[in-house]
Amino acid sequence: MGYPDNVLAADERVVLHRHPHWKRLIGPVLILLVVTALAAFGAAVVNHTDWGANAKNVVMAVIGIVWLVVFGWLVVWPFLNWRTTHFVITDRRVMFRHGLLTRSGIDIPLARINSVEFRHGLIDRMLRTGTLIIESASQDPLEFHDIPRVEQVHSLLYHEVFDTLGSEESPS
Repeated sequence: MGYPDNVLAADERVVLHRHPHWKRLIGPVLILLVVTALAAFGAAVVNHTDWGANAKNVVMAVIGIVWLVVFGWLVVWPFLNWRTTHFVITDRRVMFRHGLLTRSGIDIPLARINSVEFRHGLIDRMLRTGTLIIESASQDPLEFHDIPRVEQVHSLLYHEVFDTLGSEESPS
């Protein structure tokens, strides 16, 4: 099924699997629109000059190459990074994996989580996203930015932690 299936234990189940919020892609989409508009404008200007065919072809090729480099670097790369970033809650742990060429990640057993917090400003509230802060027994608090529906994730994680611990405070 999804990404984390190959790293799960035999009887472990995924409770939640999210990528960062789509707001991370707003900048790359705007860059795509602006760079494409600039490239089209430049191509139109070059096309209406009285330069020779070879000169026009060279300048058009340069415009195309610059557009392609900017597109790859500032549009495709952020999209692939977004797509390869995973925030996963299972019935045993919280997993965070990210990276395209080199991958890194962290696993936090639910039994080691001391507190779960969330934070979001006005724009994050409007977009229904925010930062999830998890404090575990042996580490400084870990912040996971741009988690979609962060309040729902916060509540879900809180309930999973108490269900795992078998706490009397756990909701029925």
